Parts: sequence; structure tokens; C-alpha cells
Amino acid sequence: MGILRRTDPAALADAPLTYAEVGGTGAAELPAGYHHAVHSAVVGSGQDAFERAADAVLDWGQQRGTGLRVRATGPAGRPGTVVVLTAGLPRLGYDIPCRVVWASTDGDERGSAYGTLPGHPESGEERFTVRLTPDDDVVYEIRVFFRLASTAARLAGPLSLVLQRLATRRYVAAIRRAAQA
Repeated sequence: MGILRRTDPAALADAPLTYAEVGGTGAAELPAGYHHAVHSAVVGSGQDAFERAADAVLDWGQQRGTGLRVRATGPAGRPGTVVVLTAGLPRLGYDIPCRVVWASTDGDERGSAYGTLPGHPESGEERFTVRLTPDDDVVYEIRVFFRLASTAARLAGPLSLVLQRLATRRYVAAIRRAAQA
């Protein structure tokens, strides 16, 4: 899956997740045995900013905002949706397949989480939420646990971890732009 091929998200509908701790990003403590990252940032203020940020999270806006190409069987706000994100140049990119494992589409906290499918360079889960606080701050949070899974990711070692941190910063910037649009 990946270089010079175009993975069909629908073909992965029955593919197993590549980790056992499904839903682990929603727990108070992230699962042991993985790299962990939790990042939150105020991205705006007020109900309108919250709605725009939540819409972006639930419709792949953060991924598109970082330059990833998105092919999905549905929205990020629907559990069971399969998404194939592609990083890199068209036709030379690397496909990153995931499945939505959790979503919350109403209330003052909205978001979704997806888990890795076979072919993903990592194994684990990533959760994206937007929360409207009583002080009217719009807080965007990312919670992730992962292991390097592919040979290429393991060979890249520390570079893979740097790329993960870069992606987090770019996700925050994309949601901040959406909230302030």
C-alpha cells in the first residue's frame, strides 16, 4: 500500500485494526508500551469559532489543511469510516490507511478518533477534539499513542518521531485557521 499505488478505502472496510487498545485515546491514561503525545491549544473564542473548528475536525479539515490528500468512505464524524490519507507527491505518495473508531458530533466537545489499518507506517490511535469552555475559549486537543510499525518508519527512527511532532503542529495551525475563518 502506498508508493505508486492508490489504495481504495472501500477495499479496507473489513481490514483489522493493527492494535488491540481500541478507544485507548479516550482513557485517562494512554496505553502502556507506546509512544504518547497529548497536545492542546486555544484556537479561537466563541460559539462561531467553535462550530467552524468542530466542522473542520469532523470533515477531515485538519488533514487537508496540512497538505494530506484525503479519500474516505464518509465523514470523520462517523465510526466505521475508512480513510486513506496520502502524504507526498501525487502518484508517488505514501498511503496511510485508518478507520474512525469514535466520534462525538454534538454538545460542547466534538471530535473523532481513528485507528491504524494494515499498511499504515505506525500502529495506534489518534483522537482529535474541539471543546468550548465556560470562558468561551475554543480548545483543540490531540491525544495519540503509537508504535512505529513499517520497516521504513523503524529505519527512519527519530525522523519518524520528528514527523509526528510536525504533523501535530500543522494540525493545530489548520484548526486555528478554520476557527478564525
